[in-house]
Amino acid sequence: MPSRRKDKPIYKRILLKLSGEVLGGKAGVGIDQLEVRSIAERVRDVAKLGVEVALVIGGGNILRGASAEALGMERVAADYAGMLATVINALAMQDALEKCGVHTRVLTAIEMQKVAEPYIRRRAIRHLEKGRVVIFAAGTGNPYFSTDTAATLRAIEIKADVILKATNVDGVYDQDPAKNPKAKMFDDLEYMEVIHRRLKVMDTTAITLCMENHLPIVVFNLKHKENIRDVVMGRRIGTRVGA
Repeated sequence: MPSRRKDKPIYKRILLKLSGEVLGGKAGVGIDQLEVRSIAERVRDVAKLGVEVALVIGGGNILRGASAEALGMERVAADYAGMLATVINALAMQDALEKCGVHTRVLTAIEMQKVAEPYIRRRAIRHLEKGRVVIFAAGTGNPYFSTDTAATLRAIEIKADVILKATNVDGVYDQDPAKNPKAKMFDDLEYMEVIHRRLKVMDTTAITLCMENHLPIVVFNLKHKENIRDVVMGRRIGTRVGA
């Protein structure tokens, strides 16, 4: 269990999971450069605290595999297209971070050496140890796996202390708070409770991986600009899942 001192970060290494939609700003589609810059500045501020930061960004602002399949695209092709969408987002975030003065590396599960490094676990860890922000792209490199599962897998591989899942609500609720104003937000949840209640934290594969590897998840609202820093510093916000 990490120390709860408030004068220094309680985590040494984090994996921040962002949806692709947050890069699209209010519309949730395409890439809103102002929004990307805002997120990059928040990541920079956390990295300045001495925290090693890895990122996984979804691709839903450009193309979501499941949605493309529903419209008639073959599932495997749709998933690979979705993986390429995450690479576009990773490059946009890398550009914004570099303009903020943060050294970064994009590592992809699908090799495309003209634009990014291939994912190699030891190389990723070495980049983190050198203070670089690492952005993992192209999911797991395999169809049928979500970016939530990819984020969990990478977090386990690099021995991250926690997954920080940034959302557009304050935490995990028993019902959709947009539809029911009386929805209850949880402060803490067990992994099995998430699975049994079918709560929309991460997909079941990701939750199971976290449970088996005792990897905690903190779900919080990205709209509050200090929230990433506050979580890292030990402030209890959002919902904590697991260990």
